[in-house]
Amino acid sequence: MKGFYRFGMAFFIVVLGYFLLISTAVAAEENEQSIIIEVGGDPKEHRQYLESYHPFIEVIATYEKLFNGLALKGSPDDLAKMGTLDFVKAVHTVQVYQTNNGNTQQKYTEMEDLKTDGNVVLPSALNNTSYTGNGVTVGVIDTGVDYNHPDLQKNYIGGYDLVDLDDDPMETLQSEGMPTEHGSHVAGIIAANGSMKGVAPNAEIRAYRALGPGGSGTSVQVIAAMEQAVRDGVDIINLSLGNSVNGPDYPTSKAVNRAAELGIAVVIANGNSGPDNWTVGAPATASNALAVGAFAESERVPMLYDSLADRKIPLIPMMGSVPWEFSMDYEIVPSNTAELDGKIALIQRGKIPFYDLAKAAEDKGAIAVIIYNNEEGSFQGAITGRDVPIKIPVVSASKEEGEWLVKYATQNNHPYMDTIYEETRSGIAAFSSRGPVTVNWEIKPDVLAPGTNILSTVPGGYLPLQGTSMAAPHVSGVIALMKEAHPDWNNDQLFGALKTTAIRIEDKDGNPVEPIIQGAGRIDPQQAIETPTIIHHSSLSFGKIDGYRRSEKEEITIENTTNKKQQYSFRIPSKQKGLSWNLPLSFTVEAGEKRKIPIELSVTSPQLEKGIHQGWLELTSDNNTYHLPYLFINKTADYPKASGFEFSLKPFSDEEFVYRVYLTEAVRSVEVELYNPTTLLFDRTLFRMEDVKVGMNEGYMRKKDVGKPGRYLAVITLQLENGEYESYETELIIAPDL
Repeated sequence: MKGFYRFGMAFFIVVLGYFLLISTAVAAEENEQSIIIEVGGDPKEHRQYLESYHPFIEVIATYEKLFNGLALKGSPDDLAKMGTLDFVKAVHTVQVYQTNNGNTQQKYTEMEDLKTDGNVVLPSALNNTSYTGNGVTVGVIDTGVDYNHPDLQKNYIGGYDLVDLDDDPMETLQSEGMPTEHGSHVAGIIAANGSMKGVAPNAEIRAYRALGPGGSGTSVQVIAAMEQAVRDGVDIINLSLGNSVNGPDYPTSKAVNRAAELGIAVVIANGNSGPDNWTVGAPATASNALAVGAFAESERVPMLYDSLADRKIPLIPMMGSVPWEFSMDYEIVPSNTAELDGKIALIQRGKIPFYDLAKAAEDKGAIAVIIYNNEEGSFQGAITGRDVPIKIPVVSASKEEGEWLVKYATQNNHPYMDTIYEETRSGIAAFSSRGPVTVNWEIKPDVLAPGTNILSTVPGGYLPLQGTSMAAPHVSGVIALMKEAHPDWNNDQLFGALKTTAIRIEDKDGNPVEPIIQGAGRIDPQQAIETPTIIHHSSLSFGKIDGYRRSEKEEITIENTTNKKQQYSFRIPSKQKGLSWNLPLSFTVEAGEKRKIPIELSVTSPQLEKGIHQGWLELTSDNNTYHLPYLFINKTADYPKASGFEFSLKPFSDEEFVYRVYLTEAVRSVEVELYNPTTLLFDRTLFRMEDVKVGMNEGYMRKKDVGKPGRYLAVITLQLENGEYESYETELIIAPDL
């Protein structure tokens, strides 16, 4: 009996130990985090070191093609030690988001629900060829992809999650944080193959989740995703993402250029920060990528109209809103009016989410909602619902128009207004970011593609969205068509053909839109595939002109893709004071051959205004005319001297902050001062940097030196080399729990 008792106790202890081991392992797994570290030296050697001396750290991946680094998993305590290792240059963590239950846009579960909307653009409409992208693989680096969507299942062939470091690149789900749908929309534009068709419905999709909850992540996650895509052998990489850093040497831009050197066609959204110049951000600033701006199709737009004042108020429908379709006049009142039943509510934009503002007005009986801006200009918004979609139209208006409406509503006894509808002119979308790029002064975007009201796949259905994020995948799909048609073409030929045959866009007066707005123009897939001529590097940047008189040379390559000799000639540019061109007037290129052509521009600087000078050269052959955009900067321009300001806690540190600022030209110093955002009274100087360089500059501050938390207006002041000062403003929040 004693023996049985001892055996029983031993068995119990073993079983208890087994369960304790399991529970400890589960707990450890639940507390694991993933990070990516940048390292100096050989990443493979560092991997061996970590596996030998840090056995509780799991090395998930080694990166060495586009940057030097390692992907790691482990407990927060173990990962915190990584920042102390000599060979670790930087630690990149995943940003943390709280679950937000109110994040589901109104979706349409069936294609038929949206086909009645005349403003909706279907991606398949761009494909005017007989090709489908067969045999071509596109890597979508984004928020992940809903690979269970019936229109994406057929073409999805795998991928990787750079946020959780596993092979499941599903979109962020509601249970995991702020859910996402962007990557699924992008993938559907490229290669949906079900009820909806993408541009290249037979192309294969590999998904790389580099952006986590809420659609955000670090630049190194994006770079690591690119490296994984290159390893997996994709033919094309689509990057419908970016930041505000207008410079050619930001890390993501460098990685893009390296991927292109390896033969991958990289297509990038130009950004949604238009209509100002200099708003293109990395990685669209990369020289070897194809940056895509957004083209807006004509559409039927509702406007409020006051006949007495002859005033029209343009209304911008919010994403997820039901259409504005009123045939009679209605009363307009501020939303704080006690009675909203049967009226249009006016609400100023603020800190409350658009959905909550609109839902409150709907619950009070409003038949429509106009949310007007709280700062200059118009804006685009989206209404989101927790469970119940808003059933009344919700639109946005500019601050100026909104304030006029409020005045109209309060000063009139019967503030009724009619709705009229006007057909807009197709052209450049107002939100599409403009170039040029600072430092190297290149023209971006390269081309335009449809970017407004684009219908595509999202988890649970379909949704029309707009942005250069929607324009870029159109081009990725077209390049898949071109690769099927010309599997032997390299990036220079693919990009050159698209730009050579692009349709130059003109304004309402018939004048060409500036190159820094449209690049070469709107793409035409069939013409690009069938082009008799490819002009390589057709966007001409002659840089910044200093001194009294200066000559700059650029070189283009003309490729004759036909089986017969072709004659080419430049049209002589009209004479302009201060400019002179040296162009070959006529030359021939043999069948199937290439020929390098020098182009020389001479500038007499004092005879021209300072700033951006741009225009078009025209090359003719047979009945074809090709437009080559050019640009140079005379002396200086109003480009941002600084961008990309960041201030945050150093990863795995509660005591040290890291700050970064990107400089586009040499300056003497950088100083950041904090002001009260309400009173605009000076509070304190946050930091000062000297001995700075062109490009990214980084520094560190101890928490005790940062000062009290709060919301501030940060004023970034640069002392330029000539002694002058320039300042920029941005909001900075130093949270209490930091």
